[in-house]
Amino acid sequence: MAASGRPTPQLESRLVGERPRFQDRVLDADRRPDVNPFFHAHREWAPELLPADTAWRLRGRWGEEFGREAPLHVELGAGNGFFLEAMAARHADWNFVGVEIRYKRVVLCAKKLRKAGVSNARIVRYHAAFLDDLFEPGSLDGLYVNHPDPWPKTRHEKNRLISRWFLEDVAQLLKPGGWFRLKSDHLPNIERAIELLDHGPRGESFSTLPLEVAGRSDDVTTGPAPWADDIETNYQRKFREKGEPVYALELRRLPA
Repeated sequence: MAASGRPTPQLESRLVGERPRFQDRVLDADRRPDVNPFFHAHREWAPELLPADTAWRLRGRWGEEFGREAPLHVELGAGNGFFLEAMAARHADWNFVGVEIRYKRVVLCAKKLRKAGVSNARIVRYHAAFLDDLFEPGSLDGLYVNHPDPWPKTRHEKNRLISRWFLEDVAQLLKPGGWFRLKSDHLPNIERAIELLDHGPRGESFSTLPLEVAGRSDDVTTGPAPWADDIETNYQRKFREKGEPVYALELRRLPA
């Protein structure tokens, strides 16, 4: 059984080989003075920044974009790019794609990547509910989410990234042995990620996803992360300075 409840700005299915499910709005900025000033700016930061209508065409062809074949790692909600830039600098032999929906943030991220001089990272403006527009099944070596919005109330279920439909996407996109790494200052995000491996959002039984818990930390601000090459995020630093915990979880994709 597949999970329902996926947030869907466009509900239609992908027309294979023709167009993606997620598409940028077409705005006439010359007639709309209230248009986000970063709408046009986000198209002026190539090659670091890829707009939606460019990025989906790279599905299955990311090696061409980077000029080489290398392990492919993706960060969702890349924000201003601190984690993405640091990971790309640390792992020059990997290719990185950051996914972020906000126009201003993708521009700030592109500026950061260019200033750092990293050539193995791109930032894409795209919706996280449609990752299969961008990546083929079994193509990702690593997937990272840092501090997703908590959406704590029951009625917020449809807004939560940490959901059954999302974990189904994770299991589909990761290679066997690939990892999903999650950091959150909201403990229910960690607990939900584990519970939803074999249950739906209302506790109903679902088939077990081919993901296993490879490691967990109840506070990476005072102890080690469940992986060796941890990078402190902006939020993580802020919570450490306040003396508040940040939780971490790693899931591994099981062999097919």
